[in-house]
Amino acid sequence: MAEKLFSRPQSLKDVAFHYCPGCHHGIIHRLVAEVIDELDVRDKTIGVAPVGCSVLAYEYFNCDMFEAAHGRAPAVATGIKRSQPDTVVFTYQGDGDLAAIGCAEIVHAAARGEKITTIFVNNAIYGMTGGQMAPTSLIEQVTNTSPYGRNADSAGMPIRMSEMLATLDGASFIARVAVNNPANMAKAKAAIKKAFEIQINGHGFSMVEILSTCPTNWGMSPLEAAAWLEQKMIPYYPLGQFKAPEGVAK
Repeated sequence: MAEKLFSRPQSLKDVAFHYCPGCHHGIIHRLVAEVIDELDVRDKTIGVAPVGCSVLAYEYFNCDMFEAAHGRAPAVATGIKRSQPDTVVFTYQGDGDLAAIGCAEIVHAAARGEKITTIFVNNAIYGMTGGQMAPTSLIEQVTNTSPYGRNADSAGMPIRMSEMLATLDGASFIARVAVNNPANMAKAKAAIKKAFEIQINGHGFSMVEILSTCPTNWGMSPLEAAAWLEQKMIPYYPLGQFKAPEGVAK
């Protein structure tokens, strides 16, 4: 009998994604779903997705899902986790949602040490709304609202959310990964699994920031976008583990 080497995770529904060609959301969805399956927590997992490209995540994850207002996923997740402490709760947020309108929500959830896990997809641009500059857009990056490139004098510097949240006492686990090649995908999955395990073990707030491409709004082919992520994003947003509970290996 032939061994089965590849199959759809039970925590993903058998439907086609709506994401643009070359977008990494599909990869990230699969990694999250694989972790939920491997930890055998699907029946008690609750996801929260706010406004953004992932607004339809409830169509894809085969677990209970909540929809939150723009930027408010950490607040909704806090309410779920506090009222149902035995559940495993995660938010799935983009950089416009988390670092802009939801910045206060994520900062205070981390500061309070809420026992939730955040999957933070950073593609350095507003995706769903048409490609505007985000708080994470790079200096000189061209967007619909920075047609001559982001200018530090007028727009400030891009926010490194992982480094900032790692300074908060309530944050237990903060890591930044990427999914631009198979080796980084494996590291991303390992970080996601650690973040979920830290929540399951009763520690405080955990977040995995995942560098991702947006070929459509970057105006690039998928291959060009993957190269741009490697050459431009990773130098400014270095990969690694910024904070972890004592005894958790890097």
